[in-house]
Amino acid sequence: MSSDIDVSSDGAAQDGGAGAAEAPARTSDRGAATRSALLSAARDVFCEAGFAQAAVTDIVAKAGASVGSLYHHFNGKADLYLTLFEEFQGRQQERTRKAINAVRDAGENDPMRQFVAGAGAYLDGCLRERDVARLFISGDGPPGFDRVMRQRLNKWARRNAALFHTADGGVDEALVVVLTGAMAGAVSEISLMDDEDAARTLADEIMGIVGTIRNPRTEQP
Repeated sequence: MSSDIDVSSDGAAQDGGAGAAEAPARTSDRGAATRSALLSAARDVFCEAGFAQAAVTDIVAKAGASVGSLYHHFNGKADLYLTLFEEFQGRQQERTRKAINAVRDAGENDPMRQFVAGAGAYLDGCLRERDVARLFISGDGPPGFDRVMRQRLNKWARRNAALFHTADGGVDEALVVVLTGAMAGAVSEISLMDDEDAARTLADEIMGIVGTIRNPRTEQP
């Protein structure tokens, strides 16, 4: 099931035996291929029809799979949607990590400039995968998904706000709120724009403004 998406499925049969080990490996490969095809098909169907109007039968037909195989790998339509979201967030987190590490390696020590680099990479990911970014902010998702979306964006901002240390070693809560709100608005606007060049210009301008944010309570004189 999708709750196990971080668990590798190919680590079981590696004892070097030729005969008995090969069949489970082939079965595992087929299962992984079916799961991947179902996710790819779900992405296309959700983006074309929206979550509410998407039919499981359309997803399995596009994937060349069966309804039974879908329920073998996932709990249903909502599980497919949430798995796509978690995988997208994983890619976004990796983009952010690489961007922050790159500016650090280049000698940048200003926490806000590091944050802006990571946030810019996050927005760039929304543009690179605009179809799914739009899907997740459209409001057409499983019941309660809007809360999941807010929690994940808050978690992302909180993780990156750890770049900003308070005097007691804690996290600047006011700054977390401001940055989370700014990023939520930016993600929504950037993802919904049809003109990619205009969207990238707006993303750059937003990050330029975010980069000027300072908290006078914690800013060093």
